Amino acid sequence: MEIPEKLHKFIYRFLLLVLFSLTIFSLILLTPRFLTILAYFWPLFLSTALFLAVVLVFVKTSSVPATDASVVDKPGEGLLDYVAGLPERPVESHKSE
Repeated sequence: MEIPEKLHKFIYRFLLLVLFSLTIFSLILLTPRFLTILAYFWPLFLSTALFLAVVLVFVKTSSVPATDASVVDKPGEGLLDYVAGLPERPVESHKSE
């Protein structure tokens, strides 16, 4: 009578293990195979790869114009000033004297 009492302590663990095993088994049987997914999404994968390749080519070939760091505002700073209700800052001229 001692063994069933010891097993009774672990009944929830056994049930959880059986439930987990059934879940994994059903997922293996019901999910589509990897090649099926690849065959369905290959146009998306290909177009994404081509787009990223084009972006990398444009980044490597385009030149960024040299600007003075003290003149250029941080991105969005003017919008933040507008939202905060601050007066506009005067635009500095870029004339060489």
